[in-house]
Amino acid sequence: MKYLLITILATGACFLAGVCFVSLFTKKRRILRGILAGLVLLILIGTGYLMIYARSGPDAQQAMKGSSNVHVHEIKEGYFFDGPGEETALIFYPGAKVETEAYAPLMLDLAEEGIDTFLIDMPMRMAFFDADAAGDVMEDYTYDQWILSGHSLGGTVAASYAADHPDEVDGLVLLAAYPTQEVSVPLLSIYGTEDGCLDAQVYEEKKELWPEEATEVVIEGGNHAQFGDYGEQRGDEEATISPEEQIEQTTNAILSRSWE
Repeated sequence: MKYLLITILATGACFLAGVCFVSLFTKKRRILRGILAGLVLLILIGTGYLMIYARSGPDAQQAMKGSSNVHVHEIKEGYFFDGPGEETALIFYPGAKVETEAYAPLMLDLAEEGIDTFLIDMPMRMAFFDADAAGDVMEDYTYDQWILSGHSLGGTVAASYAADHPDEVDGLVLLAAYPTQEVSVPLLSIYGTEDGCLDAQVYEEKKELWPEEATEVVIEGGNHAQFGDYGEQRGDEEATISPEEQIEQTTNAILSRSWE
């Protein structure tokens, strides 16, 4: 499904543009011309909106190079951070309109500590365009435990996959995110006190969808954007801790959570 949306949008736009062009020479089809022209405009606007996204920063670019203990491989679903661990793996869905590589620092830290990570490269950087990507990864690799995770919209989509496939997923980690349907697998929710993007009211309401085995970790001074390395995010508050500290606390929270 990767980049399927791009192909559909491009094909649709070309087709509709062609029809509109032909209809220009047919006087009796003025209404049709207007409708088709409107559809073309909507497609172009939508595509343009999705093409504007937050780029990864220098720390993320450095993390993409791996380390002496972690090798980063490009796979069809995105990137595989292969570290010394052999039993547990985490599949990560990025936030909306954020470059995939921006989450490399967290992926590298987890892999260094024994949890191999799979960073999913979503079509148009929107997780709901390939919500089942985790299943593709789990078919190709073998681990004793599979943890599904995601940031913001990516976390919500990951939660939906975990809710629909409880027999495949051993744990769920949500970073500044909440589920939209009932989750039965063990859950770890992490967010920062300075998060200006997470809707606090909705977050609290969605706790009724959490499983009994749920743990919440609040990072003092953390914000929304510092779970990745992509700069400031509109609407977010200013963090009072460094990005490195927020990533470290997130890594420690995941490592200390038991998924048994």
